[in-house]
Amino acid sequence: MIPDPKLVEGCIQGKRKACALLYKRYAAKMLGVCLRYGRNLAEAEDVLQEGFIKVFTNLSKYRQEGSLEGWIRRIMVNTAVDHYNKQAREGFLVSLEEMKETHPPGETGEENDNLPVEDLTEDDLMKMVQDLPDGYRLVFNMYAIEGYSHQEIAETLNISVNTSKTQLFKARRTLRNVILHRSLDYANKR
Repeated sequence: MIPDPKLVEGCIQGKRKACALLYKRYAAKMLGVCLRYGRNLAEAEDVLQEGFIKVFTNLSKYRQEGSLEGWIRRIMVNTAVDHYNKQAREGFLVSLEEMKETHPPGETGEENDNLPVEDLTEDDLMKMVQDLPDGYRLVFNMYAIEGYSHQEIAETLNISVNTSKTQLFKARRTLRNVILHRSLDYANKR
């Protein structure tokens, strides 16, 4: 197996085999990232392709200070956010600010409930996240999966920190309700 620094060097030199190997090594993992942000497979694949174009275009800027996978993941997340923002500008999506809730997050204490998730598969969870409204899905992924702070999310999405917190609260509440509803359906079928 060719180490990442050699692959990067080969890609920068324009070697097609190195580019193909780099894509093959990270495409499946990055598609998983893109699927969490996209509403469906086609949208995730579009984001993946746009992201890899950015990866190959900017590979000379990679300073090898962190993992290559982490650097590529960051590009994929930013590409997904850019894709969302482009659709929002074109009027296809409701903006995060328009979806803002009037009461602050965390006042119900719902977060502490134990949820029956033992019967859920990874595909079930992925589908639940994909089905979240766009704003919820973006903030949930950035915060809960990617580890962004609310301040970073606010700056990236050009929203307030409170809107980020509210969107996360609403995403968690929505997921909680879907999981509870699903478990009740399952229990009733027994």
